[in-house]
Amino acid sequence: MLDKKKVLLGMSGGVDSSVSALLLKEKGYEVIGITMQLWCDDNKTVEDAKKVCDKLGIEHHVVNYKEEFKKYVIDDFINKYLDAKTPNPCIECNRYLKFGMMWEKAKELGAYYIATGHYAKTCYSEKYKRYVIKKSDSIKKDQSYVLYNIPKEIIEHIIFPLQSFESKDDIRNIAIKNGLIVANKPDSQEICFIPDNDYSNFLKENVNDIESKNCIKPGNIVDISGNVRGQHKGLINYTIGQRKGLGIQNDKPLYVIKLDKKYNQVIVGQKENTYSKEAFVNDLNLLAIDNITNSINVKAKIRYAAKEASATVYSVEGKNDLLKVIFDEPQMAITPGQAIVFYDDDIVIGGGKIV
Repeated sequence: MLDKKKVLLGMSGGVDSSVSALLLKEKGYEVIGITMQLWCDDNKTVEDAKKVCDKLGIEHHVVNYKEEFKKYVIDDFINKYLDAKTPNPCIECNRYLKFGMMWEKAKELGAYYIATGHYAKTCYSEKYKRYVIKKSDSIKKDQSYVLYNIPKEIIEHIIFPLQSFESKDDIRNIAIKNGLIVANKPDSQEICFIPDNDYSNFLKENVNDIESKNCIKPGNIVDISGNVRGQHKGLINYTIGQRKGLGIQNDKPLYVIKLDKKYNQVIVGQKENTYSKEAFVNDLNLLAIDNITNSINVKAKIRYAAKEASATVYSVEGKNDLLKVIFDEPQMAITPGQAIVFYDDDIVIGGGKIV
C-alpha cells in the first residue's frame, strides 16, 4: 500500500528542488530526497542535495542511473545527430529517468507521490475526465513542453510544488530566508553531459569509428537551385534555421533549410525558405486524450522557446504512430528531431517528434 503522505522528491542540488523540499515538508508530507547520478561530473550535485536534506531533516538517497541515462538519453542524443536531426535530451530524461525510474523507486519506498522542481501543474480535468499536465503560472519559466512525453498513468502521482510561483526571485527569497546553501546557486543553462556546449567534440569522443559516419564528413553547401555555395564541416554542426557560421557571402543572409543526409549536403536559402505550414510527427505520446481519429484544433509549439501557434492535427490513415500538423500560419525552422507539443489552452494534449 502506497502512503499518500509520502513523496519522493528529485533533488538536483539546485534552488528549485531544494525549495520544493521545504514546501512539501511545510505541507505535512514525509519527504524523501533522491539524487540521480546520471553522468560523470555530478559530485557537486550530490553534495549540495545532501546538505539541503540534512538541513531540512529529511531522508536522502543517491541512486546510480548512469547506465540507464546512457541508454535512454545519451545514445538517443547521439543517434539523432548521426541521423542529421536535432534532439532534445531533456525530454528523454524526463520520460525515462526523472519520472519513469523515479516512479519505480517511489513505489519501492512506499511513496504515493513523486515531485520535482519543474514549473508546471497537475490537476484533474473535468473536460478530459483524467489527470492532466498544465502550464505553470510562471509563463516565462513554464516547462510543460519538456514534460509532454512522460507516462500518462503517473500524472495523478506527480506534485509540482512550484506550480503557483510566478517569479524565480520568490523562490530564491524563500531559500535565503530558510538558510539553504543553494539560495544563490545559478540555474544550469547547458545540457548536463555537455557543459562546454561543444556537441561536435562530444560526438567525436563518444562514437566509435565516427570518421566513417557521413554526418561528420565535410561536404557541399548548396542553394535551393543546386548551386554549390561553399563547404560545410559535417552535418552535426548545423541545424535548421541556422544563419551564422556558414561562411558564405551573399546579398541577403542565407539560412539552413535542410540537412540532406543521403548526399551529405547542407541546403541553404533565404529566410522565407525556412518557413513551412506542414509537419509530420511520430513517436507520439498523448496525455489528455487516447488517440486522434480524425482531426483536432490545438495550439502547438515547435520547440521549447517557440511561441504557440494555431494548428490542426490530423490522423494519417494506416499509420497509428504518425500525425500530420497543419499550422494556420507558416512557422520558421520546423526542425526534425525536435518535438511539437499540442495544447488546449493551458492543458498539455500531448505531442510527438518531428520527422
